Amino acid sequence: MNGFAPGSVALVGGGPGHPDLITVRGRQLLLAADVVIVDRLGPRALLDDLAPDVEIIDVGKQPHHHPVPQWRINELLVEHARVGKRVVRLKGGDPFVFGRGGEEAEFCRAAGVPVEVVPGVTSAIAVPSIAGIPVTHRGVAAGFTVLSAHTDIDQVPGGPEHTVILLMGVSGLAATAATLAAGRRGTDCPVAIVEDGYGDGQRVTIGTLGTIAADAAARGVRSPAVVVVGDVVRLADPELEHAPLASHSTLSNREAPQ
Repeated sequence: MNGFAPGSVALVGGGPGHPDLITVRGRQLLLAADVVIVDRLGPRALLDDLAPDVEIIDVGKQPHHHPVPQWRINELLVEHARVGKRVVRLKGGDPFVFGRGGEEAEFCRAAGVPVEVVPGVTSAIAVPSIAGIPVTHRGVAAGFTVLSAHTDIDQVPGGPEHTVILLMGVSGLAATAATLAAGRRGTDCPVAIVEDGYGDGQRVTIGTLGTIAADAAARGVRSPAVVVVGDVVRLADPELEHAPLASHSTLSNREAPQ
């Protein structure tokens, strides 16, 4: 792999939040950066390892609150690269899975700025695994669909044998569950919600399409969370649902929230 040249941008997928889950390449580029433009759900604990002269720009987004709009993030990448900086755009998950990495890469290339994309461990697959839920399983589910909450849910194919993974889906959970239940999945289709995957608030809530909205409201489920719908949820580790917060973390020594 080539080195990290001045005047370039690296879109780095940081994984689901735990600092151990970034790739080796991603960590190398981060340590070589002059400027880091970081998301809220990126592995922020890694920022403590950077040299004091590295400029850190926080562009984190909250649900319904985007203090730095995407157009401005695009501009920041190009502005810093054009003055000879090594720029890392540190994201949670994978840059190309609902991370708007494609837009950022296009913008950089159109501006003549070299850009490298470093894949990351996507929360869509990694976070369900915390609860012992595989997104596919022989004899149970042979395929899966990953959607954001803003996608047309009624277009999802299959029944409970086809896993549906929802990102950014907590606020619209009741409507989404009702839409999916109206199709082949039915109200008895199992659902799991994994909150704050690999974080201090990690928690699993399990129900069905008919009950999950009420279950989530009763437990005060909050973002960030991954919702899994389908028969694979029956494979979940039953001990995790009622475990205290963070008592079942799969990785230790997490130092920062997502």
